Formats: sequence, C-alpha cells, structure tokens
Amino acid sequence: MATVIEPSETTISFQKRGRWIDRWEPDNTEFWENGGKQTARKNLIFSVFAENLGFSVWVLWASVVTAMGSAGFAFLGKNNPDAVNNALLLTSTPTLVGAALRVPYTFAIPRFGGRAFTAFSAAMLLVPTLGLAYFINQPSTPMWVFMVLAAIAGVGGGNFSSSMANINFFFPEGKKGAALGINAAGGNLGVAQTQLFVPLLITLGTHIVAKTPAGYRYGITLGILVWIPFILIALVGALRYMDSLSGAKSDGTSYKRALANRHTWVMAILYIGTFGSFIGFSFAFPTLLKANFPSLAKIGWMGTLGNLAFLGALVGSFSRPFGGWIADKLTGAKITIYVFGGMALTTALIVASLSAKNFPLYLASFLLLFVLSGIGNGSTYRMIPMIFTAEARQRAAETGQDIGDALISAKRQAGAAIGVIGAVGAAGGWILQQALRLSNTHYHSMNPAFWGYVVAYLAMGGLCWWFYLRSSFAVGRAPSLAHANV
Repeated sequence: MATVIEPSETTISFQKRGRWIDRWEPDNTEFWENGGKQTARKNLIFSVFAENLGFSVWVLWASVVTAMGSAGFAFLGKNNPDAVNNALLLTSTPTLVGAALRVPYTFAIPRFGGRAFTAFSAAMLLVPTLGLAYFINQPSTPMWVFMVLAAIAGVGGGNFSSSMANINFFFPEGKKGAALGINAAGGNLGVAQTQLFVPLLITLGTHIVAKTPAGYRYGITLGILVWIPFILIALVGALRYMDSLSGAKSDGTSYKRALANRHTWVMAILYIGTFGSFIGFSFAFPTLLKANFPSLAKIGWMGTLGNLAFLGALVGSFSRPFGGWIADKLTGAKITIYVFGGMALTTALIVASLSAKNFPLYLASFLLLFVLSGIGNGSTYRMIPMIFTAEARQRAAETGQDIGDALISAKRQAGAAIGVIGAVGAAGGWILQQALRLSNTHYHSMNPAFWGYVVAYLAMGGLCWWFYLRSSFAVGRAPSLAHANV
C-alpha cells in the first residue's frame, strides 16, 4: 500500500490503494527532475524485464521443435516427410496468436493500469511453460496438444503492446524515443537469449542422461524450467515496484480516428516488412538452418546450438535502436526505403547461397537481413508519431483549430495506431512462415517463397516513397508531407 503524499508543484501524488499515481506531468521540467525521472526509470526497468521474458517464452518453440524429433515425437522425426512443415506450423502458431493479442493488450493499460497488467501478463507466462514442461515428458502426446500449448505461448507476444503503451505515458516527449527504443530492444533480445541458452541446456540434458530420446526430453525440460524463477521475479517485481497512472486514459474517439486514417494501414503494411520479417525469421531460422544444411547437425556443438540461429535475433535487436537514431538524422521514410532495398538484395543473396550450398554466404546474408529488419523496425516506429503530428499541424493551419488541441489529439491517435500497427506487423511473421511452409509443400523448395519476399520488399519500398517522399503527396487537402521530416 503506497503512502499518500500531499500534492505540490513538484511531488507525485499516489492514491491509497494499488500504487496509482494521480498527478503525472513528465513534460513539466521541475516535476520531472524532482522525482518524476526516477519513477519513470524504475517502471521502465521492470517493464523491460517482463517484456524480455514475454519474448523469450513467445519464441521458445523455435528452439524446442528442432529437438523434439530426437526426443521421440514422430511427427517431427527425421523419417517423417512432413517434419519440416509440422515444425513451421508449430513455430508460426505463437506468432499469429501473439499478433492477435497485441490489440487487447494495448487497451488493457488504460483499463487496468500498468502495474496490475504487467503482473498479470508475467503470470500468464507460467501457463505455456509449465504445460510444455509436463507434456514434453509424455512421448505419446499428440501434436494437437502441442499446438494448443504453442498457441498459449502467444501471450508472450502480446506483452510488447501493453509494455510499450505503458511506458509511452511515463516519459516526456523529448525522451519517449529513447525510452521506447530501450523497451523494444530489451524485449527483442529475449528472442536471442532463448535461442542461445535453450539449445545449450538441451545439450546439457543429453550429457547428464544420454543422447537418447529420454536425454533430449530431459534437456528440453531444463530449457523450459529455467525461465520459471525469472517469471516469478518479474511478477513480484511488478507488484512491488511498478506504478499505474490515473491519467493514462484513452478515448474511443482516438481509436476510431486512427482506424479510419489511411496512414495507420500504410504503416502497418510497412511494419509487416520490417518487424514481420524480424519475428517471422526469428521463429523459423533454427528450422531453416537444420532443414537446408542438415550436415551441420553432425558438427558437434554447432548442430546442437541451432547452427548459430541466436545470432540473427541478437543483431536484429541491437540494430533497432540504431534505426531510430539514424532516422532522427535522415528522416524515417528515407531510412525505411533504403532498408527495403537492402532487404530485397540480401534475400536474393540467400537464394544464391542455397543454390550454391554455401553456408557461410547463407549465414552472412541472413544476419544482414536481420540487421536491416532491426533498423527498419526503429525507423518505421519513428515515423508513426511524426506522421500524425505533421498531419495535425497541417489540419490546424488549414482549419484554424487550436494547435495545442490538435497535437494532443495527434498523440492519442498515434498511440492507438501503434497498437494496431504492432499487431498487424507481428501477423506478418505468421504470413512469412506460412509462405515458407507452403513453398516447401508444393515446390519442395523454399526459393519461391524467398523470391516472393524480394518482390514484397521492393513493393513496400515503393509504397513508402509514394506516400511519404513523393513531392506531390498530400494528406486530405493539406500541403505535401514530403518535407515534414517524417
């Protein structure tokens, strides 16, 4: 129970119950320097920690499926011709569910508060982890049970939207970019750490028991249960240290306007190309490496380590803040166009490496694709508030609307749009994996899917130019946004 503090010009006022902060003015310099900054940073730390674990659980299946065949599950066994398709189905299911949950998770923060909902979202991670730890030790478990567990793991993907929506309210305008970048990158790193440590723990399990199905099941169990203590820490930490803001309220009008605004959907398409590629390939990368270069599985630790799959998510996570930073210098639209051009080129290199059976070129091309997708994630997210702000300024200049009211409305619409764009972008990861699966099923090759990505990236680059860099572009009846620093 929080202590009640008498409000003044510089103090933070709490309600008596539930750590709700009544007065929060981060753009007030005096308020920010006299306790506001420390409170915001504290909430950011625990938000990042919880979101990081959400991504870790979300992507857990990407590493687990590569060992389930050896653990005795026939539907993923090396003699099953549908093993690759089944693996892609299991890894894509959490992607789709996580994308769908991002919309309600965004609405949850204004309704329940950041503290309570962060604790709830952390607690939900116990369901797919404990469930998988139990059923992985039942070799007769049918695939549909694992499909259900994979779907429940999608709760980890929803954490991104609630975490971003919560932190967005805590920081002043001039510091939101850095705070949201840290929050997003911290979550994305959960993908890399899972793909690094889980295969190592699976290997440890086979050394402790034996390189038998029982040994692999024991190793997978270790790779799952290792997250339980951290999830409990995130749950307790959120309840004990985080706060909720009474003023973090949204209105239905903002969401309706955001949904009716064409820029929400244009940016959602662009985010499919950037974040959809990052999360889709993060889920699929271990399976792709094993399927396209099966001989590497015989090279000791390298095969067990998932053929270095964790490196993709790692470099993609670290490049995301850089994308936001360089977009501040050169504008987000320009960087996004360069990113899509680079992604088209690197995807063509992936096809070339597969044709040549050249693993070093394959790995290098994929890592570059991850770097570019991370940069694109940062640059597209930077564009969203700038687009709505520029549009609001133009409308105010044209109609005589008060600029302050226009900017407040733009901020709310941008916040609503971010939730929708994040959900659609994550769904792009599912689409990407389904394209791989269908290409492998009908053509016995993934090359058609990769060529499809090349075309899609070029089209998205053209879409970005058409809407945000073309000199004749106009929003409604307003002047061009081409020079609005989008």
